[in-house]
Amino acid sequence: MIPSRLFYFLLGLGIAIAIFTAIVLNPIISILITLVLDFIVLLLGFIDSQRVQNYRVKVTRSPLGKLSIGRDNLVVLAVESTNQSAVIRIGDRYPMAFDVSARYLQTTVTANTTQELTYTVKPSKRGEYEWGDIQVRQLGPWGLAWLDWTIPAGVKVPVYPDLVGLRSLTIRLAVQSTGTMRQRMRRLGNGTEFAELREYGMGDDTRLIDWKATARRHRPLVRVLEPEREQTLLILLDRGRLMTAQVQGMQRFDWGLNATLSLALAGLNRGDRVGVAVFDRDIHTWIPPVQGQHQLSHFIERLTPIQPVLLEPDYMGAVTRVLSQHTRRALVVMITDIVDATASAELLGALQRLTPRYLPFCVTLRDPQVDEIAHHSTEKIDTTYSRAVALNLLSQRQLVFGNLKQKGVLVLDSPANLISDQLVDRYLQIKTRNLL
Repeated sequence: MIPSRLFYFLLGLGIAIAIFTAIVLNPIISILITLVLDFIVLLLGFIDSQRVQNYRVKVTRSPLGKLSIGRDNLVVLAVESTNQSAVIRIGDRYPMAFDVSARYLQTTVTANTTQELTYTVKPSKRGEYEWGDIQVRQLGPWGLAWLDWTIPAGVKVPVYPDLVGLRSLTIRLAVQSTGTMRQRMRRLGNGTEFAELREYGMGDDTRLIDWKATARRHRPLVRVLEPEREQTLLILLDRGRLMTAQVQGMQRFDWGLNATLSLALAGLNRGDRVGVAVFDRDIHTWIPPVQGQHQLSHFIERLTPIQPVLLEPDYMGAVTRVLSQHTRRALVVMITDIVDATASAELLGALQRLTPRYLPFCVTLRDPQVDEIAHHSTEKIDTTYSRAVALNLLSQRQLVFGNLKQKGVLVLDSPANLISDQLVDRYLQIKTRNLL
C-alpha cells in the first residue's frame, strides 16, 4: 500500500481534530479519538489498495529492437484496463545511463480500453544494456492509496550507431535517384557513362547533342551522361586518442562512425565498392571493398562493438596498408581530427603519399563549442583567454587544411554533429563532377 495525498490529508485532519478536542475536552479523550481516527484511515486505505487487485490494469512494453546512439528512441507502453476506469502511474526501469524525456508516466484509463503511453530515451554510448521491469501503481477507487506491483519485463537492449539517420538517408538517396531530381543531377553533372537520350532543352550543352540520333528522329536529341559506377571508396576511420573526446554529448569516434556508415550507404547506393579500415597504432579492423547493399549490414555488425582507445594513430601505417591491399585508383577518405600543424605532420605525409594514384580526402570533426567560444565576443578576462585559445585552435586548423589542399588533398572540416550530412553531400558532388 502506497498512501495517496488524500490519505495524508485525512491524517492531518485527524490531528487537527485531536488538537481541538484536547483544548475543549480531556487530553486523554483527544488521544483516544486520534488513535481511532488514524486506525480507521489506515484500515480504509488498506482496503482501498486491496480492492485494486480485482481490476488491475495490464501493461506491456512494445519490443525495443535496436536503439540508435544520440537519437530520441521512442518507447511505447500499452495499458489495458478492465471494466473499471483506473488512475495509474508507471515507472519503466530504463538504463540509468540514458537521457529520458519522462521518468514517470501518469494517466487515467477509461474502462475496457487500451491506451498507449510513450516516452523517449537517448543513449550516449554504444553497447548492450540491461532494461529492467515495469513498476505500476494504481490508485484505489476511494483515492486513499495506491497498489504497487512489478511486471517482469527485463531484457537486454543493444545500442547501435545512428540507424535512424541511415533510414532517413536511404529515403533521401532513393528520391534523388528517381524522377525529376535524377534528371536534374544528370543534366548538371559531368558524367562519363551514357545513360539515355532525351530531347534538347534550353540550357543544355550543345556538345552533348547526338547528331546521328537527331538526324534519324528529325528533332534535336542530347546524350544524358551519369557519373561512372563501380568505382572504389575506401574509408579510414581513426579510433585514436583525439577520437575519445566528448563532443555534443558523444565521443568524437561515435560521430565519425555515424559518418562512416552514412558515407558507406551513399557509396553502395551509387554502385561503388566500399571498404572500411579502423585503425590506431595498427589496423584494428579491415573490411575489403565489396559492392551491394548487403555490405552495409556487414559494416554495422562489424563496426558497432569497436571503441576508441588512448593511443596515437599511425596514419602512415594505415595508408601503407591501403596501398598494399588495393592497387586500383580509389577515393580514400580519412576520418580523424587534428590539433595543429606540428602534430599533423604525419597525417600530411600519409595523405600526400596517396597522390596521384588515389584521390585522398581528409575529413575532420570540429567541436562546435570551440566555434561558439571563438566567435562570441566577451569583456571578462577568463572568457577572453578562452576565446584566444579557441581562435588559435581554429587558425592552426586552417593552416593544416591549407597545406593539405596544396598537396592535392580534398578537405572537409565540419562540426561533429553535422558531419554525416555534409560528408554525404561532398561525396555526391565528387561523383557528379567525376573527380575520381
